[in-house]
Amino acid sequence: MNTPVLLKTKKSAFIAFSTLILLGFYTTFYIRIFTSVGIPSAINFLHLLIVPWACIFILTKTRIKNKAQIAAVKEIIFALFIFFTVNVASAFVNKAGFINYILNFLLLCEHFLLLLAIICVPMTWERIKGLRSHIVFAGFINTIFAYIQYYVFRLHLLGAGGADNIKGVFIGQGAGHVVGASVALSFGAFYVLSAKIIPIWLRLSILLITIWHMNIADAKQSILIFALAWMILLLTKFKNIGKLLQYLIVGIILIAGFYWCVQNIPEFRAFKTWIRPEIYGPDGEATLLKTSIFRIVPSYYQSFWNQWLGLGPGHTVGRLGGWLIKDYREILIPLGITIHPASNEVWNAVRDSWLGDQSSMFSPLFGWAGIWGDLGFLGLASFIYIWSVVWRRICVDDISRLFVICVFLFGLVLSQMEEPGYMLYISSIIAIQYQEHQYRKTYSTAEQPKTELKNPKTLKGWVKRLLLIS
Repeated sequence: MNTPVLLKTKKSAFIAFSTLILLGFYTTFYIRIFTSVGIPSAINFLHLLIVPWACIFILTKTRIKNKAQIAAVKEIIFALFIFFTVNVASAFVNKAGFINYILNFLLLCEHFLLLLAIICVPMTWERIKGLRSHIVFAGFINTIFAYIQYYVFRLHLLGAGGADNIKGVFIGQGAGHVVGASVALSFGAFYVLSAKIIPIWLRLSILLITIWHMNIADAKQSILIFALAWMILLLTKFKNIGKLLQYLIVGIILIAGFYWCVQNIPEFRAFKTWIRPEIYGPDGEATLLKTSIFRIVPSYYQSFWNQWLGLGPGHTVGRLGGWLIKDYREILIPLGITIHPASNEVWNAVRDSWLGDQSSMFSPLFGWAGIWGDLGFLGLASFIYIWSVVWRRICVDDISRLFVICVFLFGLVLSQMEEPGYMLYISSIIAIQYQEHQYRKTYSTAEQPKTELKNPKTLKGWVKRLLLIS
């Protein structure tokens, strides 16, 4: 048996660790609320300082003895080092600025750093519940914000943006409605599958509330991604016929219900935007626009190394080159950020297409294309290697695997795999599930949490139950 995960760590040390973790999470998840009330937008970069510092501090101060954890931490650090090396090499070959490869690395890997920090902290069951309650609370707050924006402030009726103004806590963010809806669906799926102390009818109600959040925000791609991720997860269940049948039945019911909604409920008819066969196929407008990145980027290759190391970090259509440099020029240009014409040419292709403003599903500025364009095939390979380590060593249940598949699929739509709010939320859930798994595996059943509890008799008791603190 492996050495117990729980070590003799002083309570004050754990408080310091958890404070750093939560500070990193809060400055990522809630920061848009502060910028919406007038705080300078430079604060949006604060988490890029806090999360790496928290990770380094925890890695150097904590002492884990569980062999599986040690092996997982070492391999993740090794994979991150390889990816960082590729970023530096690409920057050197393409004469990209120092700030380019630092920001590009952090945007793509910050969530791995938070995940590392969480899995390295020795935790009792009470500490696991405490950390998880913050993640659950964030999920509730995000959806509550969306409902207030829709039903109280009626932001969807404003001329500019419409339903895209329903952003949850991601106020003022360009694709905030998609990020907010994706967080909501992730929270709903996590809650219905893991909150075993909550009655099933209440868990399903919360899931439906988060699905409706997606609908009022008109984030159609989010539900499509989750449906595809569920089907892919099914393919991993062929060895377990019982689970396969369970998931298959649930999937069929959800798909049938969703199809009925699209055909019969006005609020769901926006999904018919995609049901236009003429825009697909080799010469369809959707295909030509989505694949334009693969014609534009190679046209700028100047050496053999470009296909392996790309055009340089932040030089094509990742979150840095495609969005941040444009939005934060005043801050980044004085820091030495370098800009490449390939980014602007892709944006021109979007503006020139009549589908460019119809749906982000057709956008050529998507995550995997950004990694390939910036860092080439070596960048793609090294980034996939990091995720393979997380899948093999950290994903201990179907919830975690479902979310990893979702991230991979979102990377085919837009730059969501580089959206800090969404990615840190997902990585936090995966890390907490890992910590709970390690705890259950290590300690006796007598110490494990009970799942059969009496219903609370007070409002405070119900709040604690809903936040999974009970």
